[in-house]
Amino acid sequence: MGNRILARSLVASFVLAAAPAIFAAGAAAPHATFNVSTLRASSGYDRFIIKYRDGTTQRTDHAAAAQAVSAALSRAAATTSSLRAGKSAAPLASYSRKLGTGADLVRISRKLTASEADALIRQIATDPAVAHVQADVMMQKVRDISATGLAAAAAPTPVVVNDQYYARYQWHFRAPDGTAEKIGSDASSYANKGGSNVANAWNLSDGTGVTVAVLDTGITNHPDIDLSLADAGYDFIIDSYVSGRATDGRVPGGWDLGDWTTDDKYLATNGGCVDANNPAEDSSWHGTHVSGNVAELTNNTTGMAGIAYKAKVLPVRVLGHCGGYSSDIADAIVWASGGHVDGVPDNTHPAQVINMSLGGEGKCSDDDVTADAITGAIGRGTTVVVAAGNENDDTANYSPSSCPGVIAVASNGITGKRAYYSNYGTGVTLSAPGGGVYANDAASGTVVSAGFSWSAINDGTHEPTTADYGGMAGTSQATPHVTGTVALMLAAVKGANLPTPTPAQIRTLLTSTAHPFPSTPDKAIGAGIVDAYAAVNKALGNDSGNPGEPDVTALTNGTSVKASGDGSAKVYSIDVPSGARTLVFTTSGGTGDVSIAVKNGTAGTETVSAKKATNNETVTVARPAAGTWYLTVTSPAAYANVSVLARFVAP
Repeated sequence: MGNRILARSLVASFVLAAAPAIFAAGAAAPHATFNVSTLRASSGYDRFIIKYRDGTTQRTDHAAAAQAVSAALSRAAATTSSLRAGKSAAPLASYSRKLGTGADLVRISRKLTASEADALIRQIATDPAVAHVQADVMMQKVRDISATGLAAAAAPTPVVVNDQYYARYQWHFRAPDGTAEKIGSDASSYANKGGSNVANAWNLSDGTGVTVAVLDTGITNHPDIDLSLADAGYDFIIDSYVSGRATDGRVPGGWDLGDWTTDDKYLATNGGCVDANNPAEDSSWHGTHVSGNVAELTNNTTGMAGIAYKAKVLPVRVLGHCGGYSSDIADAIVWASGGHVDGVPDNTHPAQVINMSLGGEGKCSDDDVTADAITGAIGRGTTVVVAAGNENDDTANYSPSSCPGVIAVASNGITGKRAYYSNYGTGVTLSAPGGGVYANDAASGTVVSAGFSWSAINDGTHEPTTADYGGMAGTSQATPHVTGTVALMLAAVKGANLPTPTPAQIRTLLTSTAHPFPSTPDKAIGAGIVDAYAAVNKALGNDSGNPGEPDVTALTNGTSVKASGDGSAKVYSIDVPSGARTLVFTTSGGTGDVSIAVKNGTAGTETVSAKKATNNETVTVARPAAGTWYLTVTSPAAYANVSVLARFVAP
């Protein structure tokens, strides 16, 4: 992909639109055994998810499960006139499949109205064998606002990394220190108080050894994304209408086939999703953009950068035309985190963190299928990060952002203000830069380049065509900033041979190191703005949580320095010239028990580490790449007077 394409790519190509609310928020709260809060008057329902109690016949006998629903249909007809014979065709129930959570999916022969579905769900719940029942509803990608009419601008000489457009566009990776930045083609500069401080975190971690599952529309071919796990991913969409394939069924590979809804068959009048409140759209390539923010290749002189750029993205397709069913998404969560799903080969690359920039209306109860899947993933050690939503509403009214255990992410702009579209509430864990769209993060006005998060994209209208770059704004773009930060944290502790933090500990690390909002938000959006450097530093044992520039001590070739600490991480650097041979890092003497981790500040070298029961640690690099190398010294307790040395044979 040449520079001509790169320049053109920064002209935005999508419609400025937020997801509409199609039913009154604050619907009935989930009951202990059923949830009807997801039902919408404008939708039809022919799929129901039922969790039967252990030891009941219906749990193991598929025919009995279908018969039980048929009986419930008969009982519901007594209270719902349209279900009665003569008013409409009598619906029939048939068993579909068992989900990875253990629940069962039962289908009805025709779509029921919201009131009919409500009556059926309540009747199913009266069965003593039923632990929980809900409709299998369609979730959507959290619909981003896409940059429009923005001309590309030549990038200045980048600082930190050499990606062509990093310095000019990716404000969202830099420190929220108030530095004035002129983004893209903007005429004015904006004080950056909303960045995620990823650039400083790169001195400590690059995501090596971590797998991130992105449950979204899938991924497209892109030269700036590591696609080594694209074929190892999976397309969990069964329904051919949603997947766009010729036949029903799941298939290997996490590839995005497109999610356009501009064909007539997607009109609501034809049983689809397009109506006055839900306009037809070209393919979004949403999963590619999210994946790029998580782990776009970095320091390759091409395009843009990614947060955890050495992490592996496992793309899992759960969203297609008109969205994706809850049942498919729940199975994908189970599978991505290393659980078993009938009919699908087990995942050979279980994810340490899952990103879900998707959702739907309705409260998530503890017994919902999505909640069960998330609880299982967390139990397997997988952190689950989800978008709070773009409805400017309380995230408690949406799923999966209100599911127990998730890290729910709101969106802020470059000034640090809550993005006008971002959901809010006590269910939000923290905020991250997703873009404010308008100048100074106002609720209206002039659309600016600084109002977007910039990442990889595709030019295709329907099917994927040319790889490209573009801007999107939304909580779905704020979310991968947190996901990428989690990957940096996990890679850092792995490189330092420290214990892997649990999902609950990761949540605490994120919230305790979040950068304070520059001013009190108009709505509650969590503990602050994600601070990748502070979070990684604290994960390594530094409890200062300082969100500013990392405290890096420069070393001189062959000259040792003394290190002492209270268990916090200390970072050292040395500049290695081209042609140098045999770079050696050592620690020795003193008291305590330190470990060391070494990484190259430029592309090409993985993180290596050493840990013994003493302070005598050594890492040797036979043919070091030119650039700045970083040594991180960690310890579980206090240490003192440890000699730190870096030496290489000069060319």
